[in-house]
Amino acid sequence: MTIDEIRELINLAAETGIAELEVQRGDARVRIRRAAFAGTQEIVVAPPAYAPLPQAVPAQVPAAQPSLPAPETPKAKETGEKPSDPNLILVKSPIVGTFYECPSPGSPPFVRVGERVQPGKVLCIIESMKLMNEIEAENSGVVESKLVLNGQPVEYGEALFAIRAV
Repeated sequence: MTIDEIRELINLAAETGIAELEVQRGDARVRIRRAAFAGTQEIVVAPPAYAPLPQAVPAQVPAAQPSLPAPETPKAKETGEKPSDPNLILVKSPIVGTFYECPSPGSPPFVRVGERVQPGKVLCIIESMKLMNEIEAENSGVVESKLVLNGQPVEYGEALFAIRAV
């Protein structure tokens, strides 16, 4: 792999905003990883197995490249504090794990936005350490919004649903 090809890969990574790019041709392997906070890229070139490994060579991202805005996800809507509407109740994750909106792939979700729920109604499943934990509604109301994507990792205390009390 030539220096010009590596420069093209660096430009491709900078233009598309991807976090990491790895290309392997035969025994040559190049990995370009963008540092999250420093605005730099780390480039590691792995030569054939019979040669000694070189040190990582940091390279600066060109200053002319505008940074891409982070995509807005449902998690970005979470504020971590009480909602301003007193009738809006946030259902928060009691454990760290993976959020699932339905009991199995292909089956309908436990609840949909706009659906009325009663205490004890299963809202979702949080998988933690291979155990499926059902998360139930503690109050009656109408599901206003789902704040997490299916299959997304969640943290302890992270808001999962917003329910409007009725």
